[in-house]
Amino acid sequence: MSSVLTNNGAMVALSTLKSINSNLAEVQNQISTGKRVSSAKDNSAVWAISKVMEADVQGFKAISDSLSLGQSTVAVARNAAETVTDLLTQMKGKIVAAQEGNVDRSKINDDVTALKDQINSVISAAQFNGLNLVDGSVATASILASLDRDSAGNVTASSITVTAQDLSTGGYTANDIFSGSSTGASTNGDTVAFALDAAGGNEQIAIAENGAAFVAGDKVSLTVGDQTVSYTVTADDAAATTTADIVAVALKDKIDGLGISGLTVDYDSSAPGTLNFTNSGSVDLTVSGQFTNAGSGGLGAMAGIDVSTASGAQSALGTIETLISTAIDAAAAFGSVEGRISTQADFISSLTDSLKSGIGSLVDANMEEASARLQALQVQQQLGVQSLSIANQAPQTILSLFR
Repeated sequence: MSSVLTNNGAMVALSTLKSINSNLAEVQNQISTGKRVSSAKDNSAVWAISKVMEADVQGFKAISDSLSLGQSTVAVARNAAETVTDLLTQMKGKIVAAQEGNVDRSKINDDVTALKDQINSVISAAQFNGLNLVDGSVATASILASLDRDSAGNVTASSITVTAQDLSTGGYTANDIFSGSSTGASTNGDTVAFALDAAGGNEQIAIAENGAAFVAGDKVSLTVGDQTVSYTVTADDAAATTTADIVAVALKDKIDGLGISGLTVDYDSSAPGTLNFTNSGSVDLTVSGQFTNAGSGGLGAMAGIDVSTASGAQSALGTIETLISTAIDAAAAFGSVEGRISTQADFISSLTDSLKSGIGSLVDANMEEASARLQALQVQQQLGVQSLSIANQAPQTILSLFR
């Protein structure tokens, strides 16, 4: 039946043309974006998975940076330990030479002292981004190594723990060097910390030889805000009867020299080594202290090496062997963990590449297929237009019935 009201052919042709145009728009979008799934509308499940994986890729990029930082830090420590080993080996040569009776041990001892100073310089400089793994200031360091996602989608971070190796000639010991006479001071043997509130905060600490007498080389450091001062006890200081007072006065003078607004530090002569801190400024301050005990570090025995005498040279021969062994063990430990970090960094790099490939297989468009589909759809579109045009002309034939 022919009808001028209902053109079924035109409706079919129009529906087909709409479908072709929709597919053509989809293919053109794939070609322009390069993605088969560019939004949640295209495929919500695949889009969600790809976004989670993309977030993981960003996380692994940060982990890669962390591993690079950690590897550099450990490399600096390993190089320092190897350098210390070489310097100790040179020192051993001097000590062996001092075993001979017909030598100038005084000159040899000067060389040994110079090597000691160089070792201390290496240890002090062996820091990367403020972290020193060989001076005894830290016990361990943690390096972010991975992000682990379980089947439920929970993410946990895992780290590589680096054990520091103490190659210092002085370390931190609980020697009860500090005591606090006010409730605000927190003391723990070789450390002290307290807060000075603005406009009237007042605290007191005592620097005293409570646990053991000061010896030459002991160092007391005080940090006020973000500035630090320190004083190292000399042989003359250690021989005096008022060593704590000498240290306290020296630290007071150095803190005064910092010029911290509103801070007043007074020496209390009524008690040995006592300092009163008063903050009349407008900014809260924190004060902390650290005591470094000479000779207690991993290479502390080096301070006692003296080859100026025959007995000293003989004693030093046994000491230097222990020191070399300590330095070798430290270098080996750092080398081992550096290798582990390097392996993890390579794995993270490969894992990141695999994740990127996985994301690509999920959402990237097949450009060869898209090109072929584009050509086919463009032909179908032209045929659809022709078909719709023919269908629209069908009612014209009805006119011939009324002529």
